[in-house]
Amino acid sequence: MTLEESAKALIVAANCVLALAFVAYVAQWGFARNVVPDRELVGAGAPASSPEEVAEERSDVAGGIGFSLTVLATLVLLAGVVARALAAERVPWGNMYEFGSVAILVALTAYVVLVRIWSIDWVGPIITGFGTMVLGASMLVYVPAGPLVPALDSYWLVIHVLGAIISGSAFLVGAAASALFLVKARAEANTAEADRAGFLWRIPSSAAIDQVAYRVHAFAFPIWTFAALIAGPIWAHYAWGRYWGWDPKEVWAFITWVVYAGYLHARATAGWKGKAASILALVGFATFVFNFVGVNLFVGGLHSYAK
Repeated sequence: MTLEESAKALIVAANCVLALAFVAYVAQWGFARNVVPDRELVGAGAPASSPEEVAEERSDVAGGIGFSLTVLATLVLLAGVVARALAAERVPWGNMYEFGSVAILVALTAYVVLVRIWSIDWVGPIITGFGTMVLGASMLVYVPAGPLVPALDSYWLVIHVLGAIISGSAFLVGAAASALFLVKARAEANTAEADRAGFLWRIPSSAAIDQVAYRVHAFAFPIWTFAALIAGPIWAHYAWGRYWGWDPKEVWAFITWVVYAGYLHARATAGWKGKAASILALVGFATFVFNFVGVNLFVGGLHSYAK
């Protein structure tokens, strides 16, 4: 088996493991659908006796399996990306297939690290589900490993695209937190105390989730600014002789920047939190995804060679 075939097999295997992680996380939520939060737990080492205690125990086991599978998928995907880089003899993000694989690798790595720092395992179903879809869809645009086209053969590929990958991965985590905030805030407003049962009530409050979303976006935005509005134009000048040419990908990168700039500015100056801010964050992520998928596949331009 060649390095390229090994890389492809490893990335497919990582996608399968990640899909199993998503199933485990969904099972974690499903088992806890009747569990009431903040009750007195079973004593250490004592067997679960009531149906609720059994459900909680199964939920915890499923969550542990989901996280373990996510770590395994991350390691397998890392091996696949490294093998792809060795097969191509260059950095492994020269086309959509490679970009998707590396972006999900970075997103999974960020998730695993942040679970240890901020205990954000509650976004596990969204991260693993989205990752499974992206890796699966990336196979539809698979291209054999090979040298870069002349326009991409530059050290700016490392700087510009890596910045986009890191910021985009953080945007994914922020979008997941923003989506869960909307769900949790609505539930907090419309659910009586006596009816609060299920995994949704075992995750942090909507205010805490909103704070995580803000911190992640605040980290990602400067990196996106550098990648899209500084490194990108400099590379465009070297490649095409102009810093800005209103190419569709450039325009959508700027639209993404404007949306996220509005999100952070509103929060910093007007204390604009809650539902409106979360919706704006999701709009920003939608523009990022469209820039990666829609513009590359359906809109012509100077960046069409990245397919």
